[in-house]
Amino acid sequence: MLLGKVIGTLVSTQVYEGLQGVPMLWVQPLAKDGAEKGAPIVCADGTRMAGPGELVYYEGGREAAMLLDPWFVPVDHAIVGIVDGVEAPGWKGGPS
Repeated sequence: MLLGKVIGTLVSTQVYEGLQGVPMLWVQPLAKDGAEKGAPIVCADGTRMAGPGELVYYEGGREAAMLLDPWFVPVDHAIVGIVDGVEAPGWKGGPS
């Protein structure tokens, strides 16, 4: 599982069969201490409940493609859940 913060939403003009109704969100990956890590990525929202400003955990690769129904739709990253809180030494980002 990877940790990220939703920083925006995306609207696609073309939707692949199997991805109808699945929100696409712009996510900033986070390091273990809550600091930004790398460039933002696009995630399919498997929960269909995440929104801007929320802390989420996500998967990439094959696991992301298996998360959505139907399986193996063409996505690189998918949100698995929303984080309620974080208690970790040195944590400096998001909800705590």
